[in-house]
Amino acid sequence: MRFRNSSEDNGIPTIDLIPMLTVMMGVLAFFVVISVALGSEQLIQVDLPPEQAEDTPVVPDALQEPFIVEMDAAGQQLLNGEPVAPALLTTEIEAYLARNPDKTVYLVPSRELPYEQVMQFLGDMRSVGGDRVSLALEERPEERPEERSEERPEEE
Repeated sequence: MRFRNSSEDNGIPTIDLIPMLTVMMGVLAFFVVISVALGSEQLIQVDLPPEQAEDTPVVPDALQEPFIVEMDAAGQQLLNGEPVAPALLTTEIEAYLARNPDKTVYLVPSRELPYEQVMQFLGDMRSVGGDRVSLALEERPEERPEERSEERPEEE
């Protein structure tokens, strides 16, 4: 076997940087192209609402009164607190729902009414208003949780 003499190779090894820089530039170019291709903004089609004329006043939803139909203990229908005939009530519901396509008609029955009578009337209203008619219940003052806890006597 032949061994090299260590005295002959005592020079500093040379590093060729050109091939390493070529590879690094290729990798950098690859990432730049990919990031530009994936990060480019796509145009989004946005349909803006039409411009409103300044003549028409804008009525916010909060200012419009809700359409509330009440039934008292005698079974009489009340529209926003005023007695109304069933035929006129049907016409009023249709007109309100036509004017306000995103609003709901509420039925607030008296708690003394039988359940069957309330459901029959709610069914009649739904035949006019469809799924835009809803049953609403008012909370009695004695049912509020914060008042119940105050009224309890302390046990000794």
